[in-house]
Amino acid sequence: MSTNTHAARADDHHHDGGHAHGTFSSYMFGFVLSVVLTAIPFWLVMSGTLPSKQVTALVIMAFAVVQIVVHMIYFLHMNTTSENGWSMMALIFTIVMVVIALSGSLWVMSHLNSNMMPIHQMSGMK
Repeated sequence: MSTNTHAARADDHHHDGGHAHGTFSSYMFGFVLSVVLTAIPFWLVMSGTLPSKQVTALVIMAFAVVQIVVHMIYFLHMNTTSENGWSMMALIFTIVMVVIALSGSLWVMSHLNSNMMPIHQMSGMK
């Protein structure tokens, strides 16, 4: 066995299979975007600049969605062409599951809030 074939096998062991990997600058750009997308909602909540709690919650959820997309693009390297479209199918499945989990949680919390026994009725039950 020649040293060239041994070196080629060593390269095959560390070969990435043609998957796209980010550069240092793309990772840093994604990191900076993530920090900014975390800092802005934090500042909005701490300063109370938005008019109501509902508007604040909607804005924070919008920033969260944008941050999820940033993480998928810059850190998970997801796009429509990688892995013959299977990563896009995984993304669609994840979105469906998150929507089901969030809407179910909001529905349960809403019904618990409206169906809880008021405190003044509980004080008479001794």
